[in-house]
Amino acid sequence: MKHLFRKIGRLAQDEKFIQLIENFEVLVSKVLSLAMLVVIIVTIFDLVVYLINELFTSPYGRFNQTLFTIFGLFLNILIALEILENITAYLRKHVVQVELVIVTSLIAVSRKIIILDLGKVTGVDIIGLGVAVLSLSISYWIIRNSNIRH
Repeated sequence: MKHLFRKIGRLAQDEKFIQLIENFEVLVSKVLSLAMLVVIIVTIFDLVVYLINELFTSPYGRFNQTLFTIFGLFLNILIALEILENITAYLRKHVVQVELVIVTSLIAVSRKIIILDLGKVTGVDIIGLGVAVLSLSISYWIIRNSNIRH
């Protein structure tokens, strides 16, 4: 029992504890990477099935109506790839790269704007998306300029 308490005491030392936390973070990042790979593969499969279904079963002229849905599915895959890039960048450097997070956010907001049904949204929604794009763009510009200077 005394040996167990000594071991716990050594583990509680700052350096050992931080090393334990870092190992846990790496493990979680790897699990998230694998989960994101599954999400990407399933999303690609979903896109292919949807495309085949729309191309071969839709009447002529209806394909244009589903084009925005297809764009949304493509952008979902791009967002998932960006999230995977965020995770792998963290695994490489053990730092969250703010520039990548902002780019991912810009893609997500852009996706929302592209698939937006103007008949179902209010002016406040459109203003909110505009403010989000402007804020993220300014943030990206600031971070990009600060990274170039260093």
